Amino acid sequence: MKKIFLFIISLFIIVACSKKEAKFEAFTSDAFAYDLGNGNSEVNANVRVKGFTQTEKNGRYDVLVSFNIDLVKPDSSVIKSIFSDTKKESAAEPIHDLELDAQFNLDSSFTSGNYKLIFNVTDDISKKNLTKEVSFDITK
Repeated sequence: MKKIFLFIISLFIIVACSKKEAKFEAFTSDAFAYDLGNGNSEVNANVRVKGFTQTEKNGRYDVLVSFNIDLVKPDSSVIKSIFSDTKKESAAEPIHDLELDAQFNLDSSFTSGNYKLIFNVTDDISKKNLTKEVSFDITK
């Protein structure tokens, strides 16, 4: 009986102490366009991600996440990689989430309508990928 009880307690401790791997995911996004005049617009967009892999060395936690953005126009045509960037962070404590920001201009050839941005995000350490869509309107 003592052996069974000891086994159950040991199993409980192992399960309780096991580290659960967080899912690589995007959990907040936003996009909007400002009218710059003369038919031009400035687009600002962001997405927050979590669950990326971190490396720890000498008390520093490092993260490397890259992303590019595809623009879907109101007529459903797609402009691939209209924006791209890499986010590299280093901190003394584990990093829980990152904000990925984008800012770019659209000229007067982009007419009024509903546009969609597709964030293509890669955790460069684990090589995991995710996508997140966010819509915005251009009104002229």
